[in-house]
Amino acid sequence: MMELHPIDIREELIIASKLLAAAVLGGLVGYDRERHGRDAGLRTYASVCVGAALFTSIAGHLEDVAATSRIVANVVMGIGFLGAGIVYKDAGSGYSKGLTTAATIWCVAAVGVAVGLNMFVIATAGSLLVYFLISLHHRAWYVRWKQHIKQDNGTKDKSTTNTPSNTNDQ
Repeated sequence: MMELHPIDIREELIIASKLLAAAVLGGLVGYDRERHGRDAGLRTYASVCVGAALFTSIAGHLEDVAATSRIVANVVMGIGFLGAGIVYKDAGSGYSKGLTTAATIWCVAAVGVAVGLNMFVIATAGSLLVYFLISLHHRAWYVRWKQHIKQDNGTKDKSTTNTPSNTNDQ
C-alpha cells in the first residue's frame, strides 16, 4: 500500500509557485487567442495549464513513479477528450473547425505537466513555441507564404485535371 506523507508549508508554497508559473505560461498562449476573439482564451488556457501542473505536482508527492505516470497519462487522455469535444465539421463550409484550439490546449496541458515535474525551461520553451505557432497567421510574411502555397496547389490541380488520363472524354 502506498504511504502518503503530509507535506510541510514550504513544499506547499513551492507547489503554489508552480501553479502561478503554469498560469502565466498557459495564459501567454491564451492571451493571443483572447486578443483575436477566439472562444478559448486566457482563462481557458491558464486553467488547463494550472490543472495539469496541480495534478502532476500532487502526483510527485505520492512517492510512486507508477502512480505519477498514471496521473500524467490521465491528464493527457482527459485533455484529449476535451479536445475531441472542441473539434467539429462546419456543415456550411465543409471544413473542420477547432483543430488549432484542441491542439494548443493539448500542448498547454503538456506545459503544465512539465511545470509540475520541475521542468521549467522545457515548459517555458514549449509555451513560447506554441505562442509563436498560433501567432503565425497574424504575420504578413506567413499569410503571403500560405497564399502562395495555395495558389501553387490550385494551378497544379487545374493542370492535372485537364490531362487525357484524368478526363472522362476518352
